[in-house]
Amino acid sequence: MKILVSALEHSANIHLKSLKKELSDNTEFVGIFDSELGNSIVDLRALAIMGFVDALKKLRFFFKLADEMLELCKDVDKVLLIDSSGFNLPLAKKIKKKYPNIEIIYYILPQAWAWKPKRIPVLEKTIDHLASILPFEKDYYSKNAPITYVGHPLLDIIKEHKTQLSKNVEKITFMPGSRKGEIKKLMPIFTQVRKELDIKASIIIPKHFSQQNILELYGDLDGFEIVHDAHKTLLDSDFAFICSGTATLEAALIGIPFVLAYIAKPLDYFIASRMVKLDYLGLSNIMITQFNDEALHPEFIQNDVTSENLVECFYKYDRDKFSKNAKALRGYLKHGSSKVVANMLEN
Repeated sequence: MKILVSALEHSANIHLKSLKKELSDNTEFVGIFDSELGNSIVDLRALAIMGFVDALKKLRFFFKLADEMLELCKDVDKVLLIDSSGFNLPLAKKIKKKYPNIEIIYYILPQAWAWKPKRIPVLEKTIDHLASILPFEKDYYSKNAPITYVGHPLLDIIKEHKTQLSKNVEKITFMPGSRKGEIKKLMPIFTQVRKELDIKASIIIPKHFSQQNILELYGDLDGFEIVHDAHKTLLDSDFAFICSGTATLEAALIGIPFVLAYIAKPLDYFIASRMVKLDYLGLSNIMITQFNDEALHPEFIQNDVTSENLVECFYKYDRDKFSKNAKALRGYLKHGSSKVVANMLEN
């Protein structure tokens, strides 16, 4: 079976790797994905963007890429779209118009419940199988929508959970993100936090960054242990400071107390704050407040991201309450998603 895959994000490809393990050996991927999974038509590093402004600069490039994906459709059995709604939803429309009989599965859906709810009818009309990874997501769709909660992909990967927290914080981890813009904004603050706390510290850096990248983006890393394995590092740590993204939910499922810190470009934040009507930025906070009266972790955004605020939060943190709520969140998600999605693709 040949599947057209559109997985532009690093996190999407982590989940795609888990999914491929559940598929038969004769399954072939074509399209956009990590080079470890086959011959992608583009280097994923060329797709890294941060925010609305960066996206506008690359519009022509993405239009051309969509045309290449459409051309590949003539030889595939099914289409698998993962996340990245800005690219994947317009692509789905083009595919459905030109190849109406090709089955399209959308895995890790656009967060239309958070912004652009008008996308929901479009998704219902265009996509054959909506594979939701959020238990509450189906409530935003019509009763007849082809949507199924398939479980959460992180539970395919994160098998261990901190059942008991150490009495004292002896090691902290910093995750300033994977996009260059967010790293540059957070690192001076994270560096100051490390100095003030004076606790053994690790910093998680993407494997593909060159030494020159690291020097330019992170600055002086004296006092940090550089690591690449996020899950192992978080499991071995006692506390974390994390940029917004998939990493916050990873930390929640692992059970490590953490603080979210995020600084967007001013224009991006201005646009997003008026389009997205949510009380929280972190996905784990959004999910836990579906069944709980309080958030899982503190959030500091934009001008509130200061070393003083982060250090104060660290000392006031209720680690026991976090641990109790993190276990409840893991139970809410129930199970992993790879086997269910693999079944969708093969049947």
